[in-house]
Amino acid sequence: MTAKHAILLVEDHRPLAQTVGSYLEASGFEVDYAADGLTALHLAVTQPFDAIVLDVKLPGIDGIEVCRRLRKDARLPTPILMLTARDRLDDKLAGFDAGADDYLVKPFDLPELEARLRSLVRRGHGDAYQREYRVADLVLDADTGEVTRGGQRFRLSPKQFEILRLLMRESPSVVGREAIERHVWGDELPDSDALRSHLYALRKTIDRPFAAELIETLPGRGVRIRAPD
Repeated sequence: MTAKHAILLVEDHRPLAQTVGSYLEASGFEVDYAADGLTALHLAVTQPFDAIVLDVKLPGIDGIEVCRRLRKDARLPTPILMLTARDRLDDKLAGFDAGADDYLVKPFDLPELEARLRSLVRRGHGDAYQREYRVADLVLDADTGEVTRGGQRFRLSPKQFEILRLLMRESPSVVGREAIERHVWGDELPDSDALRSHLYALRKTIDRPFAAELIETLPGRGVRIRAPD
């Protein structure tokens, strides 16, 4: 018999927590609950979970701060899906900056939540959340937000950092443009030039000063980053 995946659901709105928890349990997950940030921190560091569903607006310590403490203080690699009614881009970027792996805006469809959780669990068991990513001489530290190549340190915008982290995580595979946009902007997709502009800025920063280019665009397929042959 296949073991059930354990999920920590952090949500202070009891009716929603009951609805989500019942659905996930019926879908084969084991669900534990926390209604505030302090309880979430305690459970997350003392119990083994395969993923955490974390609401942003919580009493006491909010979800962004909970996520930040789990990543930077507890150095917890468990995949985290932020769940919130806030749909502004700044809130999403704050969640990603704190270490969240995915973002779902309320109201949402329960099957989509389940699908995203299963994806996070699969990636989590494959060590998808790493503290450090390396491709050739390019290094990205997910804890500190530091990016270096050949010992030279770069300053990236939050969007550029998330694009680079995704490409390095999936390296040497090709990542489709839509997948990159969904990862960085969520459901509020940008205009067609936004991703192109950020990729141009990334190339200018981490490729142009060096002899070997790491970022490659494959027309009709997407973008990848890989070590030179």
